[in-house]
Amino acid sequence: MKAYIINEFGGPEKLISTNIKMPSPGKKEVLIEVKSFSINPVDVKTRSGKGLAGRFKDKLPLILGWDISGIVREVGEEVTKFANGDAVFGMVNFPGLASAYAQYVVAPEDHITKKPSNITHEEAAGATLALLTAWQALVTNAKVKSGQKVLIHSAAGGVGHYAVQIAKYLGAYVIGTSSAENRDFVLGLGADEHIDYKTQRFEDIVKDADFVLDTMGGDNALRSLLSTKKGGTVISIPSGLQEGLKEKAEELGTNAYNFLVASNGKDMEELAKLLEKGIIKSHISKTFSFDDIQSAHKQIETGKTRGKVVVIL
Repeated sequence: MKAYIINEFGGPEKLISTNIKMPSPGKKEVLIEVKSFSINPVDVKTRSGKGLAGRFKDKLPLILGWDISGIVREVGEEVTKFANGDAVFGMVNFPGLASAYAQYVVAPEDHITKKPSNITHEEAAGATLALLTAWQALVTNAKVKSGQKVLIHSAAGGVGHYAVQIAKYLGAYVIGTSSAENRDFVLGLGADEHIDYKTQRFEDIVKDADFVLDTMGGDNALRSLLSTKKGGTVISIPSGLQEGLKEKAEELGTNAYNFLVASNGKDMEELAKLLEKGIIKSHISKTFSFDDIQSAHKQIETGKTRGKVVVIL
């Protein structure tokens, strides 16, 4: 089968097409014929030597990728949830290796769920790592409730555009930051208010957020504390809290921490229901062919992707 490997960390050109042996599923695993997979910033960072590269430096050569949608072609002898021919999707084995940049992928049955019939494989592949990140941040960790005020940074991006929709589903008052070019898109997702991060300082506008989702890192997380009420929470997705952030949060009477999304089939089941009902929708801004995966990485590197980028096999 065809797959993309990296022999060393570096630029997009390090993604090399090769033919490898098709994997076989274990007792509680399924073999999936991949129809589409998603590209995330963590893919690009890891390929370049950052992100999760430290975890995998002793496992080179390796295959990147975690987000898939496809068809079950073989099931392990102890699998009970799926059968051959089922359309499934999910984030596989994160933050371990899933080797998703391939025509076939093996996945534990408790990392995936059935794809709703009314969404495409492209939409399903997009709604994996980014959607799970937003869900686990807002629902599992922050426990956002109806009536709370929520500030979402980079609200037009992969995680952000899902986070806006989840926050509205939970009944929150949602404020999203983005460029002016994405204002209508962010408001169209359901945001109640928009802030142009290029011309406005969000901390001068928002002073009493119950929860802030920071997808940018750096001093953006520190500034977000100034937008959070006492007892409120800032979750920063980029790994590594800025030095002094927790101390500053304690000084202000707020909370601040990182969290890393993890594969979770039960969460995927809940999200599949919301996708099926149209409560959450994937915005796919660009699609690329499997032969053009390097261009997909270059698109993510621009830092200006609206919604999601997916690869079609």
